[in-house]
Amino acid sequence: MRKLGLFVLVLLVLGPITASAEELRVYTWSEYMDEEKMPADFEAAYGIKVRLDIYENNEEMVAKLQAGGAGQYDIIVPSDYIMPVLINQKLIQPLDHDKLPNLKNLKPRFRQIGYDPGNRYAVAYQWGTVGLMYRKDRVEAAAVGSWSLLFDREKQPGPFWLVDGVREMMGIALVYLGKDFNSTRPADLKAAADLLVATKQSKNCLGFKGGVGGKNDVVAGTAVAAIVYNGDAIQSISEDSEHLGFVIPAEGSEIWLDLMAIPSRAPHPDAAHKWINWILSARVGAELSNYNQYATPNAAAEAFINKDDLNNPGIYPTPAIMEKLHFTKDLGKGNRIMDEAWTRAKSH
Repeated sequence: MRKLGLFVLVLLVLGPITASAEELRVYTWSEYMDEEKMPADFEAAYGIKVRLDIYENNEEMVAKLQAGGAGQYDIIVPSDYIMPVLINQKLIQPLDHDKLPNLKNLKPRFRQIGYDPGNRYAVAYQWGTVGLMYRKDRVEAAAVGSWSLLFDREKQPGPFWLVDGVREMMGIALVYLGKDFNSTRPADLKAAADLLVATKQSKNCLGFKGGVGGKNDVVAGTAVAAIVYNGDAIQSISEDSEHLGFVIPAEGSEIWLDLMAIPSRAPHPDAAHKWINWILSARVGAELSNYNQYATPNAAAEAFINKDDLNNPGIYPTPAIMEKLHFTKDLGKGNRIMDEAWTRAKSH
C-alpha cells in the first residue's frame, strides 16, 4: 500500500506516465537513497529506467567526468566546495528553471549560495556534518568530546578509521591544531599532514576509509571508532542505540551541502530535469531524508519528515553545535598545496 500511495502522489505532482526508452544514469554516493525503491518509483512515474553508479569522494567523481563521464552521466551529486571546479572546467551545464517548478520548495538559504547564486548550475540535495562514530561498549562517553581520542596515542581506545576525504580529514586535523578549517598556509598544512602521518603510524589506526566503510566496521565491531558522515552513523544508531553513538567533538568539524547537477554533455538532459524536479517535490524529498537520515534543504518536505529525526541534533544540529561547524571553501590556487599535503599524509 505504501508503494501504491507514493505512485499515486507522484502522478498528481508530476503528471501522467510517458513511455520512454531512455535510461537515466545517476552518478552518486553510496547508500544515499533507497537504491531499489526510488529508481523504481521514478520509472513508474515517467517510464524512464534509472541506473545508479557509485563513488566515494568528490575527487573520484571529478576525475571520472574529466575522463569522459560528462558525456555518460545525466545526474551527479557534487559537494558544495567542488562546484567552482565543475563550473570553471565546464563539466556541468546551466539548469532550465522552467523545467523545475518545485525549485520553489527550497529554503531561501539554499537558493543563495555564493559559488552559484540563484541555483544556475545546481540545486540542493541534502546537507549534513562529519563527526565521530564510536562504540559505546568500548569507548568511554567522556572521551568522545575531543578529536584527541584519535590523534593522541595515549587516548586511543582501539582500532579506528580516519575518513578518506582530503578536505574533511585535513580540515579536522587543522581545527584540532587550532588552525582555520580552510587554511592554505604552508606551515598549517605541514602541521596537519604531520599529525595525520603520526596518527596513521600509530598501532590502532587502520588507515583511511570511506565513510560508509568506516561505519560498517564500527557496526561490526572490527573498529571502535571512525570518522563518518552523520547520516551513515544515524541510520545505524537507530537500529542499535545501545552500542553505537555519534558526536561532533569540541574542536569542530565540517558542515557540508550536496547538490544535484547535470553534466555538460549529459545524454538525457530532459530526463535529468525531471529527476531533479521529482526529488524537489515535498513527499519525495521527505522520503529521501527519512531513508538516509540527512537533513533536508526542502521546506515543503519538513512536514513529512519523521518527527524524531527533526528533533535529533545528530541530523539537525543545535545552535551550539552549528557554531563549531565549518563549510569547506574553494581554495582556488591553494588547492595545489592542500593536495600536496594530503598526498604526503596518505603516502607516508
